Amino acid sequence: MNGTEVTVVRIYLSEGQGQADHLLKRLHDWEHVRGVTVFRGIAGFGASGKIHTAKLVDLSLDLPLIVEFFDTPDKVAAILEHLKNDIKPGHMLSWTARVND
Repeated sequence: MNGTEVTVVRIYLSEGQGQADHLLKRLHDWEHVRGVTVFRGIAGFGASGKIHTAKLVDLSLDLPLIVEFFDTPDKVAAILEHLKNDIKPGHMLSWTARVND
């Protein structure tokens, strides 16, 4: 497949921490990445081992969130450097991919 090499980043957050809005604004307004998608999980657990689920009974507001974006490798490297103190260790993943031209 032909295309341009990019770096994809996936950041794991918890809805209850309130980080997603700030991160989305930063990626849009300051970093000007090519695009961002935020996924809201229906269930998940992290280092605490506590399972968070979406049930009609409790209408949880502490569900897992995934923020995913991609851009050129150099740009993403700079963004990850900017974010390293704001995101918990082990909560950011990145990998190389190709985007169709």
